[in-house]
Amino acid sequence: MPDYFAHSTDDPTKSNWQPLELHLAEVARRAGEFAARFGTEEWGRASGLFHDLGKSSREFQARLEGGRRVDHATAGARQALNRYGPALGMLVAYTVAGHHSGLPDGGVEGGPRTDTLRGRLDPDKVAVPIIRDFEHLLLAAPTRLPPPPIGRNGFSASFFVRMLYSCLVDADFLDTESWLAENKSRLRAGRPKIAELRKCLDGHLETISRSDTFINQSRAKILATCRAAAELRPGVFSLTVPTGGGKTLSSLAFALRHAGLLGLERVIYAIPYTSIIEQNAAVFRSILGERAVLEHHSNFELPRDEEEDETNPALRMRLASENWDSPVVVTTNVQLFESLFAAKSSRCRRLHNVSRSVIILDEAQMLPPALLRPCVAALRELATNYGVTVVLCTATQPALHQAPHLPCGFAEGEVHEIIPDHAALYQAFRRVNIDCAGALSDNQVIARILDNPQTLCIVNTRAHARRLFELLGACAGHFHLSALMCPAHRTQKLRDVRRRLEAGGICRVISTQLVEAGVDVDFPYVFRAAAGIDSVAQAAGRCNREGKLAGRGEVTVFDPECGLSPGHFRRTAEVGALTVRAFPGDLLSPEAVSHYFNQLYSFEGPGGLDSKDILKRIGADAQSLSFPFREIAEDFRFIENDMEPIIVPYDDQARSLIRDLRHTEFPVALARKLQRYTVPVYRRTLAGLCAARVVETLDDRFHVLTNESIYREDLGLCPEDPTFREQEDNVF
Repeated sequence: MPDYFAHSTDDPTKSNWQPLELHLAEVARRAGEFAARFGTEEWGRASGLFHDLGKSSREFQARLEGGRRVDHATAGARQALNRYGPALGMLVAYTVAGHHSGLPDGGVEGGPRTDTLRGRLDPDKVAVPIIRDFEHLLLAAPTRLPPPPIGRNGFSASFFVRMLYSCLVDADFLDTESWLAENKSRLRAGRPKIAELRKCLDGHLETISRSDTFINQSRAKILATCRAAAELRPGVFSLTVPTGGGKTLSSLAFALRHAGLLGLERVIYAIPYTSIIEQNAAVFRSILGERAVLEHHSNFELPRDEEEDETNPALRMRLASENWDSPVVVTTNVQLFESLFAAKSSRCRRLHNVSRSVIILDEAQMLPPALLRPCVAALRELATNYGVTVVLCTATQPALHQAPHLPCGFAEGEVHEIIPDHAALYQAFRRVNIDCAGALSDNQVIARILDNPQTLCIVNTRAHARRLFELLGACAGHFHLSALMCPAHRTQKLRDVRRRLEAGGICRVISTQLVEAGVDVDFPYVFRAAAGIDSVAQAAGRCNREGKLAGRGEVTVFDPECGLSPGHFRRTAEVGALTVRAFPGDLLSPEAVSHYFNQLYSFEGPGGLDSKDILKRIGADAQSLSFPFREIAEDFRFIENDMEPIIVPYDDQARSLIRDLRHTEFPVALARKLQRYTVPVYRRTLAGLCAARVVETLDDRFHVLTNESIYREDLGLCPEDPTFREQEDNVF
């Protein structure tokens, strides 16, 4: 047979071109190993062996020498369908057909679209080059496939396709990288083991557990309970711990011990806010070591483009994205859940590494109601079929049980609470009084803030935060925090805030809700604009956090002069008001929290908890296995506010990185470093800034602020456009 190659280099002698037969064998081996984690090794091997069969065509081999672009994926998908039949073969065909361009929509038999899987599988609709001399390449392929160990419904089948697809695309990327970029491939080795990390964490916890204060004694009991629960069978757990109870490290202790005992491979710590990812990742790195922790919360999506030319050496050498091959991954809810419903290879690539892991959902109540049912369905699928243990970790546990308003919730008894008597724990950690003050004007709020030397005020919008800060007046001890400030700027401001608090100096902070979840500050007085009970509880967690006051801290909830923005904030605040009336004396008790979430989810109804009909659309064609992967990936968005990041030259480090970004061929590593210097703005605002020539766009995707005068030390990004200044948005 003639020589067929999978990848080419600049060598005209072809001595270091990768043989196709070797590539198929190696991808099949890797994909099989990945799929073995969830009991489907033969499926992984089959996908690997079929994925590049289309390269054994004259046209593709000519492409490697500079010829025209060739569809090399469809031919392998057709062969998979022929071998394994219309049911099992269809599942393999999805992965093969989409291994570069992304999972396709299934389409309908005889439909007009040629970009769907069914359209591409129809030779009368889509012509592809004839593959030659390929039969011997498939001698190692399974002759038949066992049924996958999944549920008998469309959601389980579509989820399995994504997981199998992940095995294939990561195996493909890794083998290509090992051939063309061996140095990069070697850098992936040497990750520490779970057992080593557990020892590091235990040693650290031993050094901080010697204090005999009441708070630390209570935290020690929580830690001990978490360690004991780690010996239980895998499944879904809840960890209901009041704010300040040390749940971050206690949940990590549970996860590392549980993973070590069960042979699980990683811990994935998912956080709702990008504003605290760096804080938690830095804590974990200081304890576990730099190589143990992957921090992934990219403001820049750098996917492998659907039309990317793999024969281009510069593009071939670039890693497509993180594959989460790290023992501890700290990421956002957005990255985790949007990946679970993604179609592009760059986002799906990491999914097989989610299997056999412990997922900690920090602040689990922050899952958006509009996507709650599909989120819970994904968590259940991971726990049931992919060896995942899920921990719902929060001070305000959402009501995610099976009920009329949440028909796809966890079943009764399916969620195991790690802290059996969390109601008593709440009373032990109760450190604040809640005063519902009703309507307050901005001037009244400022007057109350000025009455107290150390006060935190949290509001719902960036515009309101700015108005209050301007009314507060300039002073060395006055601070503003919002997402109009880049993360590096906010980090510096929070450092200054903590210094002043510890020194007992004047410290008054006006902030959006980004300061709530997980930000370690401790004020005697906190004001909170009307919001849901979970948000009020988070704000209360910044008040008397360490229990150092002689009495309780004071939290004042007020109705803002500017009213409530339509949508999420208004709904949660209105339901919160119902809870205030039902529980006037103890707004944050477990009973009040349960009442709040039940009311909220009942108010939304089943349709509101899956507003894009994700589950209905996946299950609609369960028999035909025709899944709208791309449509769902487009619709499954945690954030619908149409934002784009602007890179800010905040300091010398940022300016140096921006200079490098202008000239590099490989911007991925620089873009990750520049995350600390980005500010999200609406696309229409970005368009105005570009038109005013104060923002420059590099490489058609990186927007850089060129006029530093509109970025202020006190407020962050402040363009002169009045529309921007006055805009009432819900982005913090």
